[in-house]
Amino acid sequence: MCGIAGLVRFAGLKPDERTMGATMAASLRHRGPDDSGHYCDHVASLGHSRLSIIDLEGGHQPLSNEDGTIWVVFNGEIYNHRTLADQLRARGHQWRTECDTEVLVHLYEEFGPSFVDHLNGMFAIAIWDARNRTLVLARDRLGIKPLYWHDDGRCIAFGSELKALLAANVAPRSIDPCSLRDYLTFGHIPAPRTIFRGIRKLEPGFVAICSAQGVRLHRYWDIPFAATDENNSNNSDENTWMDAFAELLQDAVSLRMVADVPVGAFLSGGVDSTIITAAMARQASNRITTQTVGFDEADHDERDAARVVADRFATDHHEVMVRPDAAWSIEQLTRHFDEPFADPAAVPTFYLSDVTRQRVKVALAGDGGDEMLAGYRRYRFDLAEARLRAMAPPWLRRSTAGVAGWIYPKGDWLPRPLRAKVTLENIACDDATAHLRSVAMYAGRLPAMLLRPELAQQASEHDPFMQGRELYSRCPSRDRLNRLLYVDMKTLMVDGILTKVDRASMAVGLEVRVPLLDHRIVELAARMPTSLKYNGTTNKRILRETLSQWAGPTIAHRKKKGFDVPVDAWFRGPLREMSYDLLAARSSVSREWLDRRAVHRIIHDHHRGLRANGPVLWALLCLELWGRTYGTDAESQQHVRQDSTLRNPQRAGSTA
Repeated sequence: MCGIAGLVRFAGLKPDERTMGATMAASLRHRGPDDSGHYCDHVASLGHSRLSIIDLEGGHQPLSNEDGTIWVVFNGEIYNHRTLADQLRARGHQWRTECDTEVLVHLYEEFGPSFVDHLNGMFAIAIWDARNRTLVLARDRLGIKPLYWHDDGRCIAFGSELKALLAANVAPRSIDPCSLRDYLTFGHIPAPRTIFRGIRKLEPGFVAICSAQGVRLHRYWDIPFAATDENNSNNSDENTWMDAFAELLQDAVSLRMVADVPVGAFLSGGVDSTIITAAMARQASNRITTQTVGFDEADHDERDAARVVADRFATDHHEVMVRPDAAWSIEQLTRHFDEPFADPAAVPTFYLSDVTRQRVKVALAGDGGDEMLAGYRRYRFDLAEARLRAMAPPWLRRSTAGVAGWIYPKGDWLPRPLRAKVTLENIACDDATAHLRSVAMYAGRLPAMLLRPELAQQASEHDPFMQGRELYSRCPSRDRLNRLLYVDMKTLMVDGILTKVDRASMAVGLEVRVPLLDHRIVELAARMPTSLKYNGTTNKRILRETLSQWAGPTIAHRKKKGFDVPVDAWFRGPLREMSYDLLAARSSVSREWLDRRAVHRIIHDHHRGLRANGPVLWALLCLELWGRTYGTDAESQQHVRQDSTLRNPQRAGSTA
């Protein structure tokens, strides 16, 4: 795992830009603390920070082909690199290292930009073709590794994180009001937007081919849902699907256990991390190192479940506790995320990564199973609401359920069966909009509540739900559940879950690999009958059935608890004062964007127990701290240095 960066100016680099690749890569040193490298010619400047995992001595980057006309910087891992290397050697290519990076330059020589079709891995790649004066940027199929880029028509700048492009100073720090609206809707900013107008994210499964003639974006892969319904089993019985899934999963885990450094696993006790641990134990020659995270709040603590799994597979198990004082790490995480990011699970993920890194350099994780195999409880509600919508035409639903939802009180203090406001409003919507409301904060109403009028006017034509609706329509499957999974894998998984894991782990120099997102498994899941994902009673059914064979039914059918963080309790306790000091103060940076009276109401309602606003307060706190860290003026930077509430963050405790 590494950090990559670079600048290409097709008319020729300016004198002060010749070392720009190295300058940009220096801002990514946390991603690659083991080595650094730089290449420059009269057009391109490339930089690299390396976390050494494969061929520790020989994998220095940037790396070139035999005659030095093709150069690559690469972040990630190519799991089938040995097979590819054998094939390329048979074609006459000469090899100098044993690292997976060298495969990329030779593949590019053979296949040009379509070299990505041959890769099994997680990656962000930049190839500089000096002969043809072409820069090729590529991101892996599922978006496990990030890639930011800027194109102003004269130069192309790219980097693993947004901070690398800020170091290049080629794009102004002009905030995109549409992105701010996206953030207040989902708690993150969906690709291809970033918080800044002039910088974009390359979307998963895309290649950007850049030359003096312009930039051509090419989608080389998409999740291959077929235009069939859930009753079409592709002429295969369930056992055939389950055997294929188990075989692919074992192979995906096996490929990801290959490293020249110690490898371990994240273990929450949930079925996703458990099946990864089980697959590792079935083929490991040594005892596996596992790590879990816990909370004092019993409703959020999964240590007991993780211990059961650790005992079952005799792992070398360790725990880390995250207490309310650990939330102070949000300041450091703000610097690593570069743009507002509101998932509070980033805090325990950061501490989990930090403690894991003390024992291993690579950890396998179970991310992707919920989105791929319908693990979230919300899918059950989405499908139930869709059945209700099918019973009446849209005009009738809008005039009955819609009106009822509008007048129904929103009371988080009510018993769950009486919290019907969102459900009534969802019934009045179309399927895609209802689903997006269920994953949005405040059902998508926060921008209207919080944005100052002038900023809201600038983003008035931008609908944060539009991208999700388009994806829902684009999915070729006619099955409703498959369409919902497609939307979530393209948005929430990439820009939420995977972004969280990448930044939190890379902050401490830990490589996290996700076997469930091997593209072969994703392709299999897309083709299988939806009854193997969710059959009306059991979610992730094919995964649970496989785990039942490997670990027994008790572990396999454990009820999902989730990686929730007790932010409601934190903001009524240890973080109560902080929320006032940072969000309600006249000196707050976010006052430039947000209506202060509306912010005060959110704080007041939460502290009085009228509403459970913890996640919203977390989002506002993240935005405030981001503004203080990345503000464009000296005043906002002064906030970071002087505010006493941000001093002396305490580390989480750990137990063996």
